Amino acid sequence: MQRAAPQTFERVLSSMCTEPHPDAREAAERFLATNPGDPATYAEVNKLERRAVDGLARLAGLDRPASRGSDVGSTESPHGYVTSGGTEANIQAVRSARNRSDVTDPNVVAPESAHFSFTKAAEVLGVELRTVPTDGDHRADVDAVSAAVDDETILVVGVAGTTEYGRVDPIPELVDLAHDADAYCHVDAAWGGFLLPFTDHEWHFGHAPVDSMTIDPHKCGRAVIPAGGLLFRESAGMDALAVDTPYLESTSQASLTGTRSGAGVASAVAAMDALWPDGYRREYERADRLARWFADELRGRGFDVADVELPIVVVDLEDPTFRALRDDGWRLSRTGDGLARVVMMPHVTRGMLRAFLADLDAVR
Repeated sequence: MQRAAPQTFERVLSSMCTEPHPDAREAAERFLATNPGDPATYAEVNKLERRAVDGLARLAGLDRPASRGSDVGSTESPHGYVTSGGTEANIQAVRSARNRSDVTDPNVVAPESAHFSFTKAAEVLGVELRTVPTDGDHRADVDAVSAAVDDETILVVGVAGTTEYGRVDPIPELVDLAHDADAYCHVDAAWGGFLLPFTDHEWHFGHAPVDSMTIDPHKCGRAVIPAGGLLFRESAGMDALAVDTPYLESTSQASLTGTRSGAGVASAVAAMDALWPDGYRREYERADRLARWFADELRGRGFDVADVELPIVVVDLEDPTFRALRDDGWRLSRTGDGLARVVMMPHVTRGMLRAFLADLDAVR
């Protein structure tokens, strides 16, 4: 029987997954059979998970986090864990907010640019999801969010690196709005979290008293799949997720998935050890240059291209052109409003994009 082989990345343009770093791949294999869901039994991977959370917290400004009502950062250790990905982290953020709130009909307010995982969270947890319009540049409209918030709002969501346009919402304003309503504020930085430290955006715990954040090592962090991340500013965020585990050595568990492989944990630590900060900075600068070059190439051919904020290029391709490129083997997807998107992940090179442009020229 012929042995199956995974698809290569040589024509993958719209995925937010990429080749893991070699150190991450090796570490994942070593810790593949360990279970961070039972930290008392698997003590070594538990230590690694604390290192992973510390590393994510460093990226996300949680080494000196802002506190509600104070400009002085807390010295409390960061709280969180390595999830299966952004979906689990976002569901858990909603769950934590629900469990810490005392309202009858809880609702979550999020911009229409928020990830579809919040739809899943609302359905699973029995909360209302209120999605509001974005502004003309695809960022959360603070006035629209404010109009949707009421006494039953438990969580306001902001996105730091939207999956369609790469936009960063006005996080400090959303945090203020949430806290004024006695709600929590969650930032979804699943994709953008490993890029934004090298920009001047205000998006993390050090810029505003954010309550929780999603940040995924298996995207631009170069860890293996699955390796997401969830961070809380205060221990109460994690405590609200804990359930008793009577048959394990560990007495409680906060994760959603229960048993999970230590591969993601170990690979996240290995990747951050290898790449933070200089390796990640170089990759962000490379991806940013590549996105701006590619956008200019497309504009030079007469295409309508959105402004680049983080390294995603969104272009208006007519349906016959889009389908012809897909038929040529290019793994290309559309935004919700029908535009083609190209994500400058580490595997995407200028040579690869030159080949794409040649095929684009041929099928127009």
